[in-house]
Amino acid sequence: MAVTQGIRVRVQSQYLPDQSSPRDDRYVFAYTITISNEGARTAQLKTRHWIITDARGEVEEVRGDGVVGEQPRLSPGQSFQYTSGCVLETAVGTMQGSYRFWREDGTFFDAEIAPFSLASPLRDEEAN
Repeated sequence: MAVTQGIRVRVQSQYLPDQSSPRDDRYVFAYTITISNEGARTAQLKTRHWIITDARGEVEEVRGDGVVGEQPRLSPGQSFQYTSGCVLETAVGTMQGSYRFWREDGTFFDAEIAPFSLASPLRDEEAN
């Protein structure tokens, strides 16, 4: 969890075994993000930047507009929650990044998304 200029970002991740195929090096994860404006000024999320690292050290960077097709505007005390997903070729990895927020006065800042784990609880039958 991280707080930047009053914007708190919380993350919960989970492994999705029904969509994964360990024999094919396909591990699917979902993550739910809650973004809360605990500050005194309104801010609008405009862009995202993700850094995804797998267990082999392979890094993928993802940049784009908004989140799940939205650019939420958060007044003080408001929150926004969404769920998205990620596919890795390894059973574990990490994600981290930032959201760029714009203020009504035209200034902007990057709200940190603290590193979080993506981890598959490998079972014996999946590993064989």
